[in-house]
Formats: sequence, C-alpha cells, structure tokens
Amino acid sequence: MPEVPEAKTLKSTLNLPKTEFAMKANLPQNEPTRLAQWDTEDLYGKIRAARDGAPKYILHDGPPYANGAIHLGHALNKCIKDFVVKTKTMAGFDAPYVPGWDCHGLPIEIKVDEKLGGKKLEMNPVEVRKACREYAAKFIDLQRSQFKRLGVFGRWDKPYETMDFAYEAKIVETFYGFYEKGFVYKGLKPVYWCTHDHTALAEAEVEYEMHTSPSIYVRYKLTSAPEAIDARLAGKNVRTIIWTTTPWTMPASRAVAFNPEIEYVALEDASTGDVYVVARELAESVREACGLIGDLKSAKEIASFPGSVMDRVTFAHPFLDREILGVIADYVTTEQGTGAVHTAPSHGPDDFATGQKYGLPLTCDVDPQGKIRNGLPEYDGLFVAKANTPITDLLAARGALMGRHHLEHKYPHCWRCHHPLIFRATEQWFIGMETPMVSPKGEPTTFRQRALDEIANVTWDPAWGEERISNMIATRPDWCISRQRIWGVPIAVFLCEKCHEPLKDEAIHKSVVELFAREGADAWYSRSVDSLLPAGTACKKCGSAMDFRKEMDILDVWFESGASWNAVLEVEPELHWPADLYTEGGDQHRGWFHSSLLSSVGIKDAAPYKMVATSGWTLDEQGRAFSKSLGNGVDPVDVANRLGGEIIRLWVASVDFREDVAASEGLMQRVSDNYRKLRNTLRFLLSNLAEFDPAVDAVTWAEMLPLDQYILSQTAELDAAVRKAYDDFEFHRAYQALNEFTNTTLSALYADVVKDRLYTLAPKSLGRRSAQTAMWRICEAMTRLIAPILSFTADEVWQHLPRVEGRASSVHLALFPDVAEIVPGSIAGLEEDWKTLLSVRAAVMVELEAMRVLKTIGKSLEASIEVIAAEGSRDAAVLMKYESALAEFFNVSQANVQVVGATKDVHTMLVRASVADGAKCGRCWRVVPDVGSDVRWSVVCARCAEALDAIGFAPMVAG
Repeated sequence: MPEVPEAKTLKSTLNLPKTEFAMKANLPQNEPTRLAQWDTEDLYGKIRAARDGAPKYILHDGPPYANGAIHLGHALNKCIKDFVVKTKTMAGFDAPYVPGWDCHGLPIEIKVDEKLGGKKLEMNPVEVRKACREYAAKFIDLQRSQFKRLGVFGRWDKPYETMDFAYEAKIVETFYGFYEKGFVYKGLKPVYWCTHDHTALAEAEVEYEMHTSPSIYVRYKLTSAPEAIDARLAGKNVRTIIWTTTPWTMPASRAVAFNPEIEYVALEDASTGDVYVVARELAESVREACGLIGDLKSAKEIASFPGSVMDRVTFAHPFLDREILGVIADYVTTEQGTGAVHTAPSHGPDDFATGQKYGLPLTCDVDPQGKIRNGLPEYDGLFVAKANTPITDLLAARGALMGRHHLEHKYPHCWRCHHPLIFRATEQWFIGMETPMVSPKGEPTTFRQRALDEIANVTWDPAWGEERISNMIATRPDWCISRQRIWGVPIAVFLCEKCHEPLKDEAIHKSVVELFAREGADAWYSRSVDSLLPAGTACKKCGSAMDFRKEMDILDVWFESGASWNAVLEVEPELHWPADLYTEGGDQHRGWFHSSLLSSVGIKDAAPYKMVATSGWTLDEQGRAFSKSLGNGVDPVDVANRLGGEIIRLWVASVDFREDVAASEGLMQRVSDNYRKLRNTLRFLLSNLAEFDPAVDAVTWAEMLPLDQYILSQTAELDAAVRKAYDDFEFHRAYQALNEFTNTTLSALYADVVKDRLYTLAPKSLGRRSAQTAMWRICEAMTRLIAPILSFTADEVWQHLPRVEGRASSVHLALFPDVAEIVPGSIAGLEEDWKTLLSVRAAVMVELEAMRVLKTIGKSLEASIEVIAAEGSRDAAVLMKYESALAEFFNVSQANVQVVGATKDVHTMLVRASVADGAKCGRCWRVVPDVGSDVRWSVVCARCAEALDAIGFAPMVAG
C-alpha cells in the first residue's frame, strides 16, 4: 500500500485564501486614521476637480443650530445628505456639499445670558454679541468634528454661517427686497408672546403641548333693552354666559361675540328669575357645567332666536365699570363653550379683528414680562398665570362665576423654552401675506397665492408634504418677522422721531448692506444714526431732517435661515439657484422649507428648490421620543467611538427615513452584526484575488464557466436595483438588496460552491481564473455600490483590490460601474436557464438532507446525484447544456443527467441521490472513481493530480 503523505503536505498545495484585509474592522481606531488621510490628501478637493464640468446636482444644506453636541436626529439628517451627495457624485454629477450653521437666535443668547449673569447689565450690545458669536463658534467646531467623524464629506473648511458678515449682509438685503416692494409694514397686532424670553414668536416657533388650564363660566348682565332681542324677553333680567380658559384676560374683555347663523335659546331659571342666552346646541352642556348660581338644570326655554339679533346689544363687565358690546362673528362655533365668546382685542387674532371692525379699544395692559398693569388691587402687577385664581375669586365675589373647572388640552408653548405662550397685542414688523403680486402670466394675484402656486411646481417626497405645507401657507397669518432680542440681524430701518414714519431709501439701504458686508451687523449697534445717514436726510412724510432713530428689533431667525438661497446659492460659484434638493425633518414644513419658500417667492417669484424630501423622527423601539429621564437615548458620537461611524451610517441606510425611525443599543448591535457579515464576504472575495492580475489573468466572457457567468448576471441585477434605489433616495432598499445578495446569492450559494474550484484547481487553470475573474468584477462593483453608505470600508477595500492601470486613488473618485464592466457579454437566456437549475438544486438539497437524516452520508461530497428529465422538455435541454457544471453546483462529487422518453406518467424532472461510487480524494475530498489513477500521487484524484503536476509538486512514491 502506498504511504499516505501527511495532510499538511497536501494542504500546502491548496490555493488557500490570503489577504491583508483584516477580518476585524477595528472601526473606532481605523476610521479616524482614514479621516486624517482624507484630510491630508484633500479628498473632497480631488472629488470636486474630478467632477469639474459635469452636470451639477445641488443639495442645499439646511443649517443645524450651533448649540450643543449632535444628537441622533442630526446624524440621520447628515448621513441622508451624504448618501445623496455621494450617490449623485458616483453617478457622474458634480455634487458639491456646502454645510452650514444657524448661529443667531434666542437659545444662544439665553445660554450666554446665563453665563454672563449680572455682568451683562454692564456690557454694551456689541460686547454681548461678541460673547454670543464666540459661543456659536465653539459649537460649530464641535459639531463639525462630529459630522466629519461620521464620514460626511463636504466643504468643512469653509462652511456658511449665518453670523458671517457676508451672510448678515445678504439677510438685510433680502429684508430690503421685501421692504422696497411694499411687503413689510409695522403695526399693532396680537402675536404669540413668550413671557419667559420676552419676545414675539412666529407660527413656526410654536409647539403644542399638553397643559392644564382653569375652565370657567362667567355671566354678563344685559344692559340694553331685552325686548330688542325678542319680545318674549321684555321685562326679564337677561344675561349671557361666556366660557374661557384664560381668566387673566377678563380685565381686557371688551365684547361678547355671537355667531349670526347659530340658533340661541333663552333659558329662565325660576329659582333666581334670571334668563340666560346660550347656543341651543350647547344648552345641555352649559346646564351641567354651571351649578354655582341658581338652578340652571331646571331652567325652561322661553324663547329662541338667531345670533344676528345680538349685534350691538350691551352688557356690563362682571367686575369693571365698563360697557361690553354684543358683536357678531363667524369664528364662534358650537364645538365647546356656550356659543357666546368673551372678546379681548389685545389677546387674540380673531378678537383683534373684531375689535378693529367695531372700533373697540385695542390697549394691551400686559407688559413684556407677562405682568398685568393698570388693574384692580386683586390682580394688578401679577404674572398672567398667577392672576387666574384671584380673578376667578373676584368673579365669584361679584356674583358672576357660574362654573369652575379644569381642562387638560393642547396649548401653545415656546419651542425654545417650552413655557406656555400668550397672545399679546404689540407693535411688530410683518410681511403681509396678501400683498399684491403679478403672476408669471401677467395676472393680478397675491403673495400667498404665488407661494401656493410655486408649491405645486415642486416635487414633494413623501407626496403628503405638498398638502401639509400648502395648508400652512393657505391659513397662516401675516409673517411676524420682528424679535425683541440682541443676537441677530437688526431690522435696519430708520424711524422719524417726530412722526414715527419708517424711512425707505434704496441708496441708504445699499450703503447699509455694504456696511454689514464689511463690519457685520454689529455696525448697527456701534455706529450712530448720523454716521449711517447721508447729511440732510429728511423724512418723506413730515419733512423733518436728520431726526431719526434706529429700529432695534432683530429679524426672525427663520427669516435668516430662509434667506440662505440668497446668501449661499446665489453667491457660491459652485452652486446654483434653485437647488435640486432640500431635505430636512418633517417639522420644517413650518420652518426652513416654509421661510425659504416665502423669501424666495417674495424676491425671485419662484421656489428656491426643485424637490423637497422629509425625514421622520428618531424614536426608541417603543415609539417614544428620546429623553434623559427615560434614559433611552442613542448618542451617535458614543456609537461611533464604540462600534464605528460605519454602524451609524449603516443604521441610517437600513431605515426608511421618510417614516419615524427606531433606534436603540440593541438595534445598533444588530446592524453591527450585519456589517460583519458584509465585511467577511468582501474579505472572502479579496482573499481569493491575492495573486490575481486582471490585465494578465482575467478571462473573456466566452471562456468563463457557466456558474461564473450566472453570478455576474446577478451582480448586474444588483447594480441595477441599487442604482434605482439610490436614484429614488430609497437607501433602505439599497441596503436590503446588498444584504440579500451578500447573504444569499454570494455567501450561501456562489462562495460555498466555488470554493472547491478556487482552492484545488491549478492556480492558473481556466476554471480557477474564471472564478477569480468573476470575483474581481463582483468586488469592483460591490465596492463602488457600497461606497456612498459604507464610505470608510469601501475605501479600505479599494486599497486591497487587484491593481488596475489608471484606477483612481480612492473609491470616492470613481463612478458607479457600467453594466459592461460587470457583464462584458451577452446574457440572453442565462436568467431562464439558471432559474431552472436553481429549482433543480432545491430539489437536490431536499434529497441530500434526507440522506443526512438517515445517516447515509455525512457531507454532501459523499453523494452522487442523478437527474432524470423527460426528453424534449426544457428541463432536459437545460440540464444537458450544463451537465458538466452540475456536480459543482450541487456541491456533490458526481452528477449526471439521464433523459428518458416522455409519457403522461413521468414528470419532466426527477432527482435521485445515492452514495458516490469511488474513493475519497486526499486533497479535494471528492469521492470519485479515479483516485490513484496517477501513480505519482496515489491518494488524489485525476483532477488534483493535474493541479499538482501544474505546480510542480514532487511525486509521492511509496517506500
């Protein structure tokens, strides 16, 4: 008997995998090194140079606020943008990304106030603004480093910042554009007012949160003739009942509003003799709620009439010596309350409009701190919320309180400090939504309608975004653009000291814009009026010369960020207006999307974007918002430092960003597991290409083995699916396609089957070179397809790919693969053939498993497969065509096809499995009859003997 050589000796003849591409990624350590390398090489600059002259694709960055470290929502947003920019770049576009920051506004000023404390009172505005600027700059640096740590590419060395002098100049230029066209006015109106931050707020700065309010019912005594309402009320003691959740507004009550179309009833309480006028539809609920005086539950209806008869009747104020006017208004409803609405013109938009219509006093006796002034001793000087109880007690003492309850409801809160808001009538600057404009067709229209028209010209993703922003634009009030703070861009208007008329002069406006560009908006605070105005400047209304004051309110920060199209897109030579894409969270329909649309339509008469995509909220797995109290937060910086920035990026790719997305430590770990599987697959491909030189070793499409042709056709399908997903911004579908291909098509099928050929055939044999050619093309394609998502890993793989003449130094300089690079030949009929073969393989797997269960075989290589097919069937034709490849494809030692005559009782295909006939090869482990056929290597099969001969392995002769 021949001597069996040691296993390690035969093993040394195998083409075992070899690569320097590490199995363990060590992302937290290696990613920063690669980032430093990208910075040193100026990779972003190289990308720009490589795409110079290509068609442009501009994603305009919505600026995050420069306050604090980034959170998971920031990471989601920036990764989505990075995916878009990189996919467009690799699709052949010139897609620069200029990141930006929102630097002005209340949150920073409040933080600086807290830091300065009492010292702020000794500082001038310029010194306070300098402290705010330094605070914002500190967090810009922090957030920039954190975004870069996630692998986000961009012009980080020169971002746009809303506090840059040039940007501040563009903000005031945009304001002047509205002002000169007649959009802007200063007027007294009730606006949302934050008593904590002492400033007006716009609609976009209001959030609705649950709040418990007092709920009271108050009676007003009729002082005009009751018979004027209805003859049946003659001689009666008539009253009406109002309902309010803001007792603090009672001192401002000037009218009671009724709906002219609603039917009202007069209910007579026999126990007191009082008659109460309320809406019929609400009468029963009023009876239940009003039990403090008399017996309203038993009151009888004595008359009914429309609300229109209540116009200009009069009542007495419940505790002030004041006449209250009955008015009619269509905003009065029967959804809740009594159908009679207490009207305080200084504390609500509808109330204010009614006050103007009826000539009611519009005085506001609530100061900026939210304290009531000029009131009775019971409540004078009290903060509005603290005045609720004493005013309610006063109503009770005066015999006017009919019901007293509490109501939990959604109430407007400040989005910055989260304190409840009030409506307060103050003089503010507004942009009128009904300002006349001319349509592109030359027809008269309004600013509001032009904005609505432009919304229809934009692509919205998801589609419901169009309806959402349209509804907001259609129903919004005039845009309150003034804020009573310091840290921002001032409303740079001069007001006449004598008649208070605003000065409007284009030449002066231009000089202010140029000044801000040189010195920043600080110049408004540091320079005197005389130094800012030309000598002899006179008021155009009263003629007063050189007697002006500066407006010291600042512009709404949404106006500032909304002007970024003018400050960035219109200025940067590498960008263009309108942008191809704006993408932010869904809350920006009332924020940046909204203000950008209005400012661009007002100045340019068109939307600043062609498409808007919105993302959902980041939540935990129970659908709850992240909060410190719940301890359910996921810190992207922490995840990057522990697991790698790639894991954050892959998580973002795994979710449909249009929906609310879940995140947790467990989900991040599962994403990390998926990353490892993908990495190991890429490593397998690379490890079998160690000595492969495409220029010398790649085989032609015609020479490739059928299985290798098939896997490349599947790679081409992957390329098409991923590219389509990228084009549609459906990154989760790209993720799913890559996962499916990696885990099922590559790992479970191709890699498992082709190992035998790769490891045991002669290194330069056609069969092995065919597999290597396929793997090289797969790896080239996959590396580029994953690059927008797994930017670090793709670039690492790129460095380990077989060298190709003229290849770019980084994958991020490359383009997506063409189909011809993956499949350089015809695949006609290939898909159908392999669909048949895969169905046969599935049947084979069932038979092999049955043999394993019976312990007839251990491994599949111990089996032989016979496939019986009916003559003339498609199965038979395909099986005969690929018969030589079947053993490999089934992963068995032997396979053959038998064609039999077709009959009615015979299926087109039948699988028979048996124990393979022959001996086990000591090198490839196949069981075949020709083991020992070559006396030089008596324990190996003929195929392995051929490989040993090819590599010059010494014969093994028995001693």
